[in-house]
Amino acid sequence: MKKLNRRRVLKGMVNGTAVTIGLPLLNCFLNDNGTALASGAPIPTRFGTWSWGLGMNKEIFVPKTTGTNYELPPEVAALKPVQQHINMFTNYHVFKDAAPNLCHHTGWVILRSGIAPLTSANRPGETIDVTVAKKIGNSTRFRILSATATGDVRDSFSYENGNSVNAPEWSPLRFYERLFGGDFQDPNGAEFKPDPRVLVRKSALSHVLEETRKLSKELGTEDRARLDQYFTGLRDLERRFDLQLTKPDPREACVVSPRPEDLPTGLDADLVAKRHRMMTDLMLMAVACDQTRVFNMFYAAAFSATTKPGYDKPHHTATHEEAVVEEEHCQPNVSWYTRRAMEEWSYYVQSLANFKEGDGTMLDNVFVYASTDQSFAKIHSIEGIPMFSAGRAGGRIKSGMHLDGGTSPGTRLGYTALRLMGVDVPSWGDQSNKTSNEISEILA
Repeated sequence: MKKLNRRRVLKGMVNGTAVTIGLPLLNCFLNDNGTALASGAPIPTRFGTWSWGLGMNKEIFVPKTTGTNYELPPEVAALKPVQQHINMFTNYHVFKDAAPNLCHHTGWVILRSGIAPLTSANRPGETIDVTVAKKIGNSTRFRILSATATGDVRDSFSYENGNSVNAPEWSPLRFYERLFGGDFQDPNGAEFKPDPRVLVRKSALSHVLEETRKLSKELGTEDRARLDQYFTGLRDLERRFDLQLTKPDPREACVVSPRPEDLPTGLDADLVAKRHRMMTDLMLMAVACDQTRVFNMFYAAAFSATTKPGYDKPHHTATHEEAVVEEEHCQPNVSWYTRRAMEEWSYYVQSLANFKEGDGTMLDNVFVYASTDQSFAKIHSIEGIPMFSAGRAGGRIKSGMHLDGGTSPGTRLGYTALRLMGVDVPSWGDQSNKTSNEISEILA
């Protein structure tokens, strides 16, 4: 193989103009140590996730009865308006097997990937949203969209692999501009005119990808794999360019809202709630406009630092330092934070139910999987981490139930979601978390 160096770039020509892009850090650079729409097409079924941090207080969170018409304990009382739209899953377990219980990490990683992580930096496999997006996300502008109410781009339960986390949008204004800025093609517009800038970008990208293929022949096996991974994003960009150059199908529900105000940074609970609701409204409009079919919303991080007015400890600190008040069956201030999270989960589900789409609502055409990182955060417990689902997945899901998992794997809900989204896998998860059993009680 001829000698390559780190300064080499991939080159192309577009209308006489040179186009260049740098290479990743390859091994060969290192030393040896190194219902129907207006068009008649059916409304697609979409997949979403929702996340909150630091679990629950079991005695006032978990209902005493299962099935339908169950009583909601105080910590989840805010879910009463949406109870008929959701399913609640308790007493499902995650199993660390020989791996350690990594605080605020093990639980959510298992529930989202099916695999127990070995270290705090370890993100094994890929998260469920990524798997689903490979199946249903290729015909939209954004394969996956993620947003967080924390204002912190690092807060994410979504990753492609150990080195590629899907960073969420953290600013309502930035999110709006990304979704509905200059590159947005209105599906209900009277005229469609391809953006000449996109044509130029696509042409330039084609030249660069062609040179990538030529370069790949000069590399060893490992470097070829690394180069292919490096340019996966560019190939996805090429796909999105193709979509932008094609007139989108009309979407009656797509009515773009006005440009939002930006919000200050901060983690005061009221500010987090306002940011969450703005992000939710933008996300659902993106779904209605068929900008994405796979979407993630993060209300709070695993180490949630949300603050309560008049109380001196943020949420995570309170879980470890506040005493349990026996007569209240909880840590009172920690419970306040959890109740706020459930208020926002209720808002999210109600927003889906209020969003008219075709002859029904968006809730009829989605399946949303909600989870957290711990069960009882004070002792970093991962037994019985609560989960929820929302939506009817095109009529294939029954809702309004509380189910006790009997300590069966929590990965069963993820496996059920994969099967609903058409991912044909015989099982999901690893070792004790491996399952091939759907949660049949919720299947219509």
